[in-house]
Amino acid sequence: MANLNSPDFDEPREHEGFHARRARVGHQLGAERLGVSLWEIPAGQAAYPYHYHLVEEELVVVLEGSPMLRTPQGLRQLEEGEICSFRRGEQGAHQFINQSGDIVRLMALSTNGDADVVIYPDSGKLGAAERLPHGGGLHKFFRLADEVDYWDGEQPPSA
Repeated sequence: MANLNSPDFDEPREHEGFHARRARVGHQLGAERLGVSLWEIPAGQAAYPYHYHLVEEELVVVLEGSPMLRTPQGLRQLEEGEICSFRRGEQGAHQFINQSGDIVRLMALSTNGDADVVIYPDSGKLGAAERLPHGGGLHKFFRLADEVDYWDGEQPPSA
């Protein structure tokens, strides 16, 4: 069981400008194909870098506070109770920023496949990750500027 009033914050984010607490509720309950996370974002922080997913689709519900939402359309302040949808691909890029003086709480729900690819436009990175039911697995990040041709380094099999 899990309780949003006394969450188990099991994934702290403690990078300058990106301080947040995350309770991976779906993971804690053993969900395999559904991601559910509770986020708490302190004043002056962002939950995570601006990004979009190539595999996962997300819904986010503002439970408490008034975060700024950054999307390809720009910045917009959200109100408690608002629900946002982020489709797969570039049109679903998003970031939540807390510019208020109060804590922001968000509930994020996502489709969870076996893997995901995430693009970070601001830093020019690509992330590849396994989505294992109990955590762990592959989590790698690459610079898009290091792109190579499909055949780069490949040699035909010897006969």
